[in-house]
Amino acid sequence: AKLRVDGIHKYLDHNSFRFDHSFDEDSSTEEVYQYTAQPLVSYVCGGRGVRATVFAYGQTGSGKTHTMSGIQKMVAEDIFSTLEDNVLEDDSCCSCDNTTISIAIFEIYGGRIQDLLNKRNRLKVLEDGRGEVVISGLEEFEASTPEDFLALIEAGQNNRTTHATEANDESSRSHSICQVLFRDSTSRRLKAKLSLVDLAGSERGSDTKSHNRQRRTESSDINTSLLALKECIRAIDGDSRHVPYRQSKLTLILKDSFTSNYARTAMIATLAPGSLSTDHTVNTLRYADRIKEKKIGDSFTPSQRRSPVRQQKSPVRKEIVEEKVDVKEQHDDEIDENISDNILYEDDNNVEEEIQELTKFEEPDNVEAQGPSEFDQVVQQLFDEEEQLLSLHMQSIQQNAEYITEENKLLESVQGENVDVDAYALRLAE
Repeated sequence: AKLRVDGIHKYLDHNSFRFDHSFDEDSSTEEVYQYTAQPLVSYVCGGRGVRATVFAYGQTGSGKTHTMSGIQKMVAEDIFSTLEDNVLEDDSCCSCDNTTISIAIFEIYGGRIQDLLNKRNRLKVLEDGRGEVVISGLEEFEASTPEDFLALIEAGQNNRTTHATEANDESSRSHSICQVLFRDSTSRRLKAKLSLVDLAGSERGSDTKSHNRQRRTESSDINTSLLALKECIRAIDGDSRHVPYRQSKLTLILKDSFTSNYARTAMIATLAPGSLSTDHTVNTLRYADRIKEKKIGDSFTPSQRRSPVRQQKSPVRKEIVEEKVDVKEQHDDEIDENISDNILYEDDNNVEEEIQELTKFEEPDNVEAQGPSEFDQVVQQLFDEEEQLLSLHMQSIQQNAEYITEENKLLESVQGENVDVDAYALRLAE
């Protein structure tokens, strides 16, 4: 309920949103997985240079980490079972014979990027000449079985930054990104990539009154990066010519999830049922609705073939499934047999050419594949100069600290009796 202008009378504000699927408190994580991440697993296992992203978005304490943890376990099982079932049609298709699975996990904490599987080493986000985002220094670890996959996931989760807050005894204080990389067994060429993103929850000032300075700083950094993500979503929804992906490291890393024609993205919006969380819930639904309206490529329908790992489990309730989103506004009876590969080709005569282009992990011919513009070069030069300036500043601070330490030692040496003042003066002059 809200108050009218007079500040006395109350009224109810009604909002309506439409999504691909909705789940209540009785729904299981498996049901969420079947309609969000499972079609993407089949998609990336087809190879051909595609990318897919699943990310959970919502307020702190709404169950993002719990949901993503369950999805990661099911992804581990389904990836290997799908690779075993895949028939080797060509070199671009992923199978157990020609593909290795590598895992890389990192977090964004306070504007810093840290490798969670390599002693929390600092990383850098860079862009190459084609605009591809590259995480410099990120270590990849090969997983040959679902058990190895889950062991790496668990190791990354254990190294993630968490602290107790008012909303949670163990609250995530960083954005965690798990990248599953499908590489060619011989050439190590990247054939597909699946990103599982667990965002930190948004917090309001009223939620952090009893936090110490460190927790408030973390909340500020989290809200700043989420605000940058919202600004990008708003720009995409408004068909803006400029989308501020470089406003934060989070949006820069997620850039290809929203821009590439061969990228598929599923957003899981988590909500808290309490009445005190109404404002958070409305904001989450509003931005989820905006990103849903951005249609790039073809949407997904739930895989008709369940994973062998979960064939014996009961089917999902029919009332949970609502009207599917079809970007090209085609009915299900118009979709051909290519949907099993989750890729629809508009021109069968150009299939071979498209496959060759995709295996190079480049954009197709109808997209301008030009080098960086003059503006991009100037911006990149400014970023490089900024990095150099920061490095010089850090070196200057370190040198000053060394000088201060040395001077303190000299001052201590001249305290007391029988002091050699000449030696002190010579040393000080040096």
